[in-house]
Amino acid sequence: MSNWDLMMPGMGLTGIGLAGLILSYAGIAHTFIDGMHALTGLTMFVGLIFLSVGILDGGISTSKRAKITTLIIVTIALGFGIYALITMNTSDFTLTVVLILLAVALPALAIGYIAMKKPGSIKPIGLVLGLAVASAMVIWVTAGSMNSNDVEIVEEIIDEKAVEGLAVGPIFSIEILKDSAQEGNPDYSPDRAIVTQGHTIEWINEDAAPHTVTSSVDYGETFDSSLISAGETFTLDTTELEIGEYEYLCIVHPWMTSTLVIEAPKEATKIIIPEGAAIPEDGKIFYNPEAINISTGTTVEWINEDAAMHTATSGSPASGADGVFDSGILNIDDTYQFTFADVGNYDYY
Repeated sequence: MSNWDLMMPGMGLTGIGLAGLILSYAGIAHTFIDGMHALTGLTMFVGLIFLSVGILDGGISTSKRAKITTLIIVTIALGFGIYALITMNTSDFTLTVVLILLAVALPALAIGYIAMKKPGSIKPIGLVLGLAVASAMVIWVTAGSMNSNDVEIVEEIIDEKAVEGLAVGPIFSIEILKDSAQEGNPDYSPDRAIVTQGHTIEWINEDAAPHTVTSSVDYGETFDSSLISAGETFTLDTTELEIGEYEYLCIVHPWMTSTLVIEAPKEATKIIIPEGAAIPEDGKIFYNPEAINISTGTTVEWINEDAAMHTATSGSPASGADGVFDSGILNIDDTYQFTFADVGNYDYY
């Protein structure tokens, strides 16, 4: 017969776990969404363990109450699982996990049934199963060591592709300010960041506490940094982001909110190095226009129309280059672009 002392807490824990998963994935409890998923999933699995032990205590139960309870729990679990698989799943390993669970569950059910019907045959079955598992582990380890060189080659290829895929757009920096974990303190700076599409945004955590950069409206579907520890950075390539406003927050400290505005790319402001600029004469214009006023995020393009080689290098002849930007050698008709992300006055020569 079934053990209701075990089945009752099993049903309760399973119900709590399922309710927590539904609330989390529905987006209602999104403040600590990762932790909620882990906690409710663990609670559900513990409940299923109690429930299984209670149902199978003393053998497979013939009680109608046990059968109805099992049917209800299995139906709820399968229904939610199928719904999540169809609408929410983005993992490439779901089928692998399902097959592993079946590989564990089906032999366990078969062994349990045989143990109940023919107790004397369980020892040889266990011995065969143990030998099979041991053989599989030996084969796995051996095959893994034989292919270690191939794995290293694959990792090198992946690393090269990762380097090739790094964002190359101009960097727009946003700071997660010190002591921003305290409610009411300034958090992200600037609080409203206006960035040109195609630029790369870099958040750096200047606080001692870990934070996240998570899009608010879809709880991280658009972008999500995961935890950024003290001193670490998170970069976001805005090439694929649509024009518009995006509110984001820290899921660990939900009072930390900020706004990201993605603007359409602007045409570069052009500066011409005119013909004859290499000849030093009083009153000659070497860069046309000589001075410009621009807003942050503006791209400036230098065009060399002179037959001589020139550069556009931040700094001054007296103090030398300051490292902000440097075109290198510009031959005739060569161009150089630089996007100004920080406010300030910039001399160049």
